[in-house]
Amino acid sequence: MERIAIIDLGSNTARLLLVDVSENGYFRIVDQLKEAPRLGEGMERDGFLKPARIQETIRTLKMFRKLCDVNGIEHIIAVATAAVRRAKNQRSFLDEVSATCGIKLRVLSAEEEAVYVYRGVINTMDIPKGIILEIGGGSTKIVYYNRRNLLNYETLPFGAITLTELFAEDGLSPVQQAEKIEEFFIEQLKGIEWLKEVDPEAQLIGVGGSFRNLCRMTKIMKKYPLKTIHNYVVSDNDFSHVYDLVKGLDIDRKKKIKGLSSGRADIFPSALAVVSAFKKFMNLENIVISGSGLRTGMLYNYAVPSTLDKPISDVLTHSLNGLVDFFGCNVKHTEQVVNLSVQLFKQLRVLHKFPRQYLKILKVAAYLYDAGKRVGFYNYEKHNGYIILNSNIYGLSHRDMVMASFVASNTAIEDINPFDWARYRDLVTDEDVDAVRKMGIMLRIANCLDRSLSSVVKGLNCDILGDSVIMKTEVDGDATLEINSASEIGADFRKIFKKNLEIL
Repeated sequence: MERIAIIDLGSNTARLLLVDVSENGYFRIVDQLKEAPRLGEGMERDGFLKPARIQETIRTLKMFRKLCDVNGIEHIIAVATAAVRRAKNQRSFLDEVSATCGIKLRVLSAEEEAVYVYRGVINTMDIPKGIILEIGGGSTKIVYYNRRNLLNYETLPFGAITLTELFAEDGLSPVQQAEKIEEFFIEQLKGIEWLKEVDPEAQLIGVGGSFRNLCRMTKIMKKYPLKTIHNYVVSDNDFSHVYDLVKGLDIDRKKKIKGLSSGRADIFPSALAVVSAFKKFMNLENIVISGSGLRTGMLYNYAVPSTLDKPISDVLTHSLNGLVDFFGCNVKHTEQVVNLSVQLFKQLRVLHKFPRQYLKILKVAAYLYDAGKRVGFYNYEKHNGYIILNSNIYGLSHRDMVMASFVASNTAIEDINPFDWARYRDLVTDEDVDAVRKMGIMLRIANCLDRSLSSVVKGLNCDILGDSVIMKTEVDGDATLEINSASEIGADFRKIFKKNLEIL
């Protein structure tokens, strides 16, 4: 296990991530620090980084360096983006950072930045066609991919800070400023020819701090039950509601809005104006929020070098394998439980009648069925549910995440607490309870059929005869323990499937 640091110095914020990277190519963020030194502030006048902003940035980077030293970090990957890239005093700034902080910043080109953002998204989201919009402090990136292949990108030399400064004219109300920004941004978009070729089915994916703030605000307004940002969908109506609210408020009132960080309050309306203009120009509605962007793309390139050539083919399975690695689960047993769960799903399809996409839910629950034992053996199924809800599993919708959580924590029918279920009423329905119960039974049987952790059961063949299910096992060795353990679930199986269960 190697612990590294990632430093991302943007025009508005500076971020430090401390990350554990395993020998198997998986990584976990173990600490982070965020500051808003506003390095790019005031650059629009003459193109120079301002002394006050430089000193604030130096102070921030010294804090980052201290945290790295305390954690014994020897490998620091530090990059700077738009503000430093355009600065006329770039060289002197980089030298001062190196001399005072012991940090060597690499200035990313516009192309490198766009590619990192793309890799952060494509390796963590199961969206085959997407148009990524990332609004920084000093630049705005638009990245288009189709069939998971990067096709086009554009970096526009203005972001939330620069637009706020450009349109901070005397006599203009906040609403008028937002309108001016929208008009300006749409004119810039007209000059990007390849936007006309974007597949109309491509989904809008929002990356960056402004989108994360938008996500938090809408979730607070809706009393959304999950904390996870990644893969959250902001509807067209929710966006319009937040935009109309924010663009008419003065700075003091914006700072009091729950979910909006005070360090972003003054530039947030400009960012939303960009989003509004882009949605109108491209005729897009909903926004899928990505919690992954440039820093995640850098991490994947470091931990999984193959992503330099092509993205991860199965985002969900790679993410689940990373969690299995982190929680120290028995890999062979996990693979066996997943395999038997899939077989049961297919063999019992005539009874449960679930569409194929439900198999993804069962797969997630099966992969993490033993993870809860790292918290404690007793009630480990409940720990499984918590882990699934709070592990930011990539390639999974929020609805499927909730469903998988209940499947993995289901030990008997009465264990699905209606009050717990009601918390997620915006994501699941009462009819979904039946699916959770049936998949929960399948998962428990699969787990029992590898009770000795020896993969003795090689296959299953289920015959449905009248009021009974005859489950024939293909074994390689003595499977008495497995069959006896699975047979104990017979009573629950009968309550759920209305059939007797006989395992041979």
